[in-house]
Amino acid sequence: MASYVYILGSKGKGGYKTYVGWTTNLEARLGKHNDGSGAKSTRGRSWVLLYAEKYINRGEAMSREWYIKKDRKLRAALKANNE
Repeated sequence: MASYVYILGSKGKGGYKTYVGWTTNLEARLGKHNDGSGAKSTRGRSWVLLYAEKYINRGEAMSREWYIKKDRKLRAALKANNE
């Protein structure tokens, strides 16, 4: 089953934030983040999809998610382009 790694962005009281995750359905997952039933750290904000990559299976997506979470330069560049 195809899986995706994604980066979300949100501007709020605490400044601009990014969030990295993985899913098998991008649209549904973004909806969960925005309706408050997603990850605890994303609640109370309005999120937009900044970046996504598609993978053949869950394992590859989860591995890539780990690397993206560590890649502060990529997240900073996306943040700068969307503030």
